[in-house]
Amino acid sequence: MRLLLLQDVRRLGHVGDIVDVKTGYARNYLVPQRLGAEPTDENIQAIAEEKKRATAVRAQREKEFERLAVLLADVSVTIEATANTEGTLYGSVGATEIAAALDEQGFTIKPAQIMLDSPIRTLDNRLVRLEFTDEISAQVKVWVVREGAEEHDDDAGEPDEPTGESDAADPDLE
Repeated sequence: MRLLLLQDVRRLGHVGDIVDVKTGYARNYLVPQRLGAEPTDENIQAIAEEKKRATAVRAQREKEFERLAVLLADVSVTIEATANTEGTLYGSVGATEIAAALDEQGFTIKPAQIMLDSPIRTLDNRLVRLEFTDEISAQVKVWVVREGAEEHDDDAGEPDEPTGESDAADPDLE
């Protein structure tokens, strides 16, 4: 079935494109969601101005995504999670947690832009792909560490301070 796209549809086309889709996809999803309409001359002329505007917006957005992809090239995030002694997490780390960790570093990423085959369920480091458009993507290194591990490492090199109680109780120290 031929359909005129009224909005950008990822992996299908952009505003004003005439695409061939299966009848069920058009009837059950694209038309009810007002993403597509029948490609009549009237509809094509009505969408022409919207197509020009959408093209300009898309070009601006792609420039921003390219800039963001360059900035994210050397970024790594650390996510703390509780785990057992073997390193298996009690739960998992998914796109939402990774997006929140990136947001803490000042990068606004939607969880839908994070491409994970499956949630991370072990203490590990992984390269995670961020897909902004069909053509623009970036990779971020994600470290999943045991909860409290970073704070514990900071105290490891410092000697314990005496409390004073144990000194008074030991007669040999006087």
